[in-house]
Amino acid sequence: MMTTRLALTLALAGALTTSALAQQTAAYTAPGTAPQPEMQQATATERLETLGMGDMVRVTVFRNPDLTTEARVTERGTILFPMIGEVPVSGLTPSQAGARIADKLRNGKYVVNPEVTVSIAQVNSRQVSVLGNVNKPGRYPLDSVNVKLTDVLATAGGVAGAGADMVTVVSAGNRKTDVDLAAMFRNGDLTKNIELQPGDTIYVHRAPMVYVYGEVQKGGAYRLEPNMTVMQAIALASGITPRGTDRGVKVSRRDNNGGVRKFDVNLTDPVQPDDVIYVRESLF
Repeated sequence: MMTTRLALTLALAGALTTSALAQQTAAYTAPGTAPQPEMQQATATERLETLGMGDMVRVTVFRNPDLTTEARVTERGTILFPMIGEVPVSGLTPSQAGARIADKLRNGKYVVNPEVTVSIAQVNSRQVSVLGNVNKPGRYPLDSVNVKLTDVLATAGGVAGAGADMVTVVSAGNRKTDVDLAAMFRNGDLTKNIELQPGDTIYVHRAPMVYVYGEVQKGGAYRLEPNMTVMQAIALASGITPRGTDRGVKVSRRDNNGGVRKFDVNLTDPVQPDDVIYVRESLF
């Protein structure tokens, strides 16, 4: 019985190995030939691993250290390599590009049985911009690991303390998508965790703020949480000083016409974005 199981296991492993080799052979298209259907139907992961204009690559040839080359993919989608000149690599994965270079070295009789390795030193063709209230704004590459919105935000150090839960993604053609990160995780709806495309821009908005001053321990600006009350806002400011009073607390609030109204509020009243809360000094 164990012999039969072993034979089945070896047969399955051989079939998988044969299938993998067949896929790798089909994926490589020799220069001047039409692309194979397998290459036309590349998966999203494979597309994120392909070389593009501006990418920096490092090419090494086994046992030929003098052929080690670092090159940038040109606007023509090519790199310059010793002896064989320009090599089209745009749209190829690193392994496919290595196979193409090896083919040219072999056909030109420059190297016998060349083993070529191509690695990406720097990704410039598949980047997204992360702006606004994140800890490390900048441009970040997309790859098979960093492709979702939350992946790239994590790479950018996450949302900063003053950042809002609302994130806007602007794609090609000025198509705008708003994503509420807090609602996405609260509801467990990860369909909102969109897959990014090269050239997308992520903007993390500034969170709504409330301002507390007067007779409080730590006056200043504080992030406005949903359904926050006046009492909670004062608590963020570490509470009222011994000289202050919770009676006669005033709020300055901007109206729809751009003016500012001042009025008394109760501690249980809700706070609105950009409210300015003033805690006055006790008269006794």
